[in-house]
Amino acid sequence: MANIASTETPLVEPSPNGRKTNYLPALISLGALYFMMGFITCMNDTLVPFFRKGFDLDYTSSSLVQFYFFLTYGLMSIPAGKIVQRIGYQKGMVWGFCIAAAGALLFYPASVFHQYTVFLGALFVLAIGIVLLQVAANPYITALGPVRTASSRLTLIQGAGSLGTTAAPLFGAAFILSGLEGAAASSDAVKYPYLGIALLLAIIAITLSVLKLPVIKTTAPAENKTGQPAGKTIFSFRNLNFGIAGIFCYVGAEVAIGTFLTNYIADALAISERDANHYVAYYWGGMLVGRLVGAFLLRKARPQTVLAACGAMAVGLILVSISSDGYLAVWTMIAVGLCNSVMFAIIFSLSVNGLGNHTTVASGLLSTAIVGGAVVSFLQGVIKDHSSWAMAFIIPVLCYGYIVFYGLNGYHPGRSGRTIHA
Repeated sequence: MANIASTETPLVEPSPNGRKTNYLPALISLGALYFMMGFITCMNDTLVPFFRKGFDLDYTSSSLVQFYFFLTYGLMSIPAGKIVQRIGYQKGMVWGFCIAAAGALLFYPASVFHQYTVFLGALFVLAIGIVLLQVAANPYITALGPVRTASSRLTLIQGAGSLGTTAAPLFGAAFILSGLEGAAASSDAVKYPYLGIALLLAIIAITLSVLKLPVIKTTAPAENKTGQPAGKTIFSFRNLNFGIAGIFCYVGAEVAIGTFLTNYIADALAISERDANHYVAYYWGGMLVGRLVGAFLLRKARPQTVLAACGAMAVGLILVSISSDGYLAVWTMIAVGLCNSVMFAIIFSLSVNGLGNHTTVASGLLSTAIVGGAVVSFLQGVIKDHSSWAMAFIIPVLCYGYIVFYGLNGYHPGRSGRTIHA
């Protein structure tokens, strides 16, 4: 059983009247936040085949949907971390929802003018809001309870995000891809769905702004239990350095698979993109199931062991998929979603282990690594345009290989201000 003891960590400020802090409103708010983050991010998987046909794009050009969306993490995560440090976690989340609503609203003029570049600009603004949400929310969750259950808690809340990612392909198939045949003449299929998303995001922002949520403060003693001085620079933490690469590889692999899964399934089963998009819901649904199971499993098992096992299973499933055809190829690729379920929570929690007053900056760096979603999906699109699906999916295999390394050797207990006891 994992038992994490910490000498430096973000802490919830005690209630002025001495009463026990009620975490329920905060957890419900975070659940709504993660649902919308998951829903919006996974809607990109629908936009890729929609724009590919509507604007007559190759795989490389259509992958720019993910490239510009996830490029924002590389450009804005560190500034977002500084913003959150200045205005606080709750205001950071409110502003994140507001900016994301503005980005969704920009889909209306993009649809009116039917310009791919305008859509990419709208996605960039939308992603800025998502970045701010993620930078604020992840460390906030780790502070809402015992340190030893941080991975479990983050995984459980991310289950709400998986509900969003599962719903998005079904929503996209029904309201966007159903008009795919006429997409070359009009972008109206995305106009009203994204207006609805903008309205919902604005409502959530207003609601969140009036809620009284726990306030987090960061404490940092002069010296931690490992004897390391509190004045260490952020890049002197080994687990964080390897964890940044781990987040890059994990998000890159997850996004790359989701981005092209609709087209991969359509080719494997010789069906339409609309019908294939329904299968994508099972990919993200597997992450939902895995997170619910993982939230309890991580209370008993060593997180790094679970991470290595999931990475190894992902490698095996992809290799089986690209070596076969038909339904075997489809369902083994879909099953990778189950392996993905706990990876982000584990890598993030292990990476910020014992960082104390460095946690917010570290969250920004880890969120910057989410740019892997842009880089890996773009590389996979380039390879697919010049080769086969089998060659294109070798890129995610390499990413999962690194995750296996991080679980087995990249993360070392006791290399930070916290100590993990098996």
